[in-house]
Amino acid sequence: MDWQELTDLTQGRPFMVERVRLADNGVAIEGRFEPPQLARLGVDDQVFVAAFVRSHGSIKEMERTFGVSYPTVKARLNRIAEQLDFVDTDPAPAGNTEGAVAADVVARLRRGEINAQEALAQLEEPR
Repeated sequence: MDWQELTDLTQGRPFMVERVRLADNGVAIEGRFEPPQLARLGVDDQVFVAAFVRSHGSIKEMERTFGVSYPTVKARLNRIAEQLDFVDTDPAPAGNTEGAVAADVVARLRRGEINAQEALAQLEEPR
């Protein structure tokens, strides 16, 4: 089964992957794995994002590829962007290490590297 089939089956509803098998050696890993953000997009949006990357972010090329106007491309990119989590594009000033530490703790919590209790303990540690 490929991502497109999975996306069709789930019809955009959230899902978790519970088993992963490594193709080269057959090792299986079981647990609860959240699919990558791009895999959670609908198939049409995945194709759109792939085309955008292949065009090196050229909106003019996207207009030609999809036969749509500039505002249509921008609107679609904005709609897709609303579905994705982004890294902070306006980081705290260099002297603010507390904010950087908190952001790192939250990121590790989201990735499942630490649990909520460990995150709280790390956030409460004096700096």
